[in-house]
Amino acid sequence: MFLIPPSTKNSIPYKIEITSSNIMKGVSFLATVAILALASSFVSAYDPSPLQDFCVAINDIKSGVFVNGKFCKDPAMVSANDFFFSGLNIPGNTRNKVGSNVTLVNVDKLAGLNTLGISLARLDFAPYGLNPPHTHPRGTELFVVIEGTFLVGFVTSNPNKLFTKVLNKGDVFVFPIGLIHFQFNIGETVGLAFAGLSSQNPGVITIANAVFGSVPPINPDVLIKAFQLDKNVVEYLQKAFAPN
Repeated sequence: MFLIPPSTKNSIPYKIEITSSNIMKGVSFLATVAILALASSFVSAYDPSPLQDFCVAINDIKSGVFVNGKFCKDPAMVSANDFFFSGLNIPGNTRNKVGSNVTLVNVDKLAGLNTLGISLARLDFAPYGLNPPHTHPRGTELFVVIEGTFLVGFVTSNPNKLFTKVLNKGDVFVFPIGLIHFQFNIGETVGLAFAGLSSQNPGVITIANAVFGSVPPINPDVLIKAFQLDKNVVEYLQKAFAPN
C-alpha cells in the first residue's frame, strides 16, 4: 500500500493498494498486447509466390543458378524494347492432335514483365479444337473470346464440382489459380481468344500428358489402380502420350 502525497496544500492524501492480484492483471494485459502485436506482424509477412516448380536452397551462392524470378538489368541500360513484344497478330499453328495453339508472352519473351506478376497468351483454335484439361500452378487466368463459340469450364478441388459455360464473342470467363480447366471450340469456324494470367511465369500442367506421358513413365500398376483401367488401356495411353 502506498500513500500518495497531496499535490496542493488543500488536497487530501489518498491511498493506492497494490496487491498480487492487481499485478497479475497488469502482467496478463501486457502479455495479451504483446501477443496481438506479434500476431499482426505474422499476418503481414508472407513468402513470395514461386516462379518455378521448385527452388532448392543452396548455401553457396556461387553455385546458385536459379532465382525466384530473374536478375534485374541495370536501370541505366533499360530501353523501350525491354517492354515490347511483337507478333500476337500472327495466328498459331492448329494442325495438331487437339486442334489448338497457345502463344504465350511471359517473362522469357518480354523481359519487362519481371516482378510485375502478369503475362498474356493468344489462343488459336481450329473448328472443334480443344485446349485440353490443364492447370496453371502459379496463375489465375482471365479468358476473353474474340472469335468463335466455346464450351469452357473448371473443376474445384475435392469433391470436384464442375463450373461450365458456353461463351460467345466478347464474353469473359475466369479460371482460378491452380484449378483444372479447359476450352473447347464447339463452332464450325476457327476460334480466337486472349488470356491474361496473374504471374510472369504461370506454368502449365496438361493433365493427360503429365499422367500418361511423364519422363520416366509412371508405373502402370499405379495408373491401373488409380483410374481403374485395364493394363492394355494404360499401356496404350502411355504410348499415345509418350513425348516424341
